[in-house]
Parts: sequence; C-alpha cells; structure tokens
Amino acid sequence: MHEDEEEADEESEPLGHGGAKKKWILFIFLPILLLFGAAAGAYFSGFADPLLHRMKSEKTPAEEISKEGQVVVFYDLPEILLNLDSEGHKERFMKIQISLELKSSLDAPAIESIMPRIIDSFLVYLRGLRVEDLNGSSDLVRLREELLTRVNDTAKPVRVNDVLIKDILVQ
Repeated sequence: MHEDEEEADEESEPLGHGGAKKKWILFIFLPILLLFGAAAGAYFSGFADPLLHRMKSEKTPAEEISKEGQVVVFYDLPEILLNLDSEGHKERFMKIQISLELKSSLDAPAIESIMPRIIDSFLVYLRGLRVEDLNGSSDLVRLREELLTRVNDTAKPVRVNDVLIKDILVQ
C-alpha cells in the first residue's frame, strides 16, 4: 500500500505544479503585461500627456539669451495648412510652422490679442504663392522677409525682430 501512495503522489504532483504555472501566467503575468502595453500605447499616442502634465503649450513664449546678452523671446504661431495657387494644375498644399522673435515677453499678450489679423495677413500672402516660389533657400529668405514685413505692419506698435520658419512642407 505504501507503493500505491507514492505512485499517486508522483502522478498528482506534476499535474498540480503545471496547472499552477498556467494559472500564474494567466491571472498574474498576462494582466501585468497587458497593463504595461496599454500604458506604453497611451504614452506614445499622446493620451497620457494630460496625466503626465507634459502638454505642449503653443501660447507661451520661450525666452533665450542672445549672443549680445539680451533676452530674446520666441512666440510660436499655430500651424498653418493651406492650398497653394495651382493655376489649374493638381492642387498643392503647404504646411508651415512659424515662430516670431519678440523683444520681450511683455509683447506676447499684444501679439496674442491680434493673432487673427496676423494669421489673415500671412494667409493672404501664402495663398498667392506657387510651388516654384518655394524652391531654393533664396526663396525661403524672401518668404521670411515678406512675413516679417507683414507681421510688423499688422502688429504696430509691437516690433517683431524676426520670423523663423520652424517647419515647412509642400506637397
């Protein structure tokens, strides 16, 4: 009888041990893995930004010290997406991100208050451009100069030092 008990113990032990591993994997490891996967997905898709207080603020000016030792303020405009003058050809689109260089952070509220006018003056000019007007670096310099002239005309008495093109895409 003693042998029968040992055989029964040997047969039941591997089944119980293997079943415990499967239960452990199913009820503990798999949910933890799913939680990490969901957290990584939320992080990389941007859903977790409000929770992590990492929201990108486009309305706050960024300050930087220039080469001359003066404080320079950069104000990011909202991204502009528009169609270019195609003259009957296939429609072409342009996406542009612009940053304005201001003299001080005190000028930012004035720029913010007239933002619709600034965007309108930019759109009037940009919609008249053709793809050929944006080919080389000299064309981009002309574009920056024209945008600077328009923003300074619109924002008087506030003076914008420079217009910086952060990103431009013509498709």
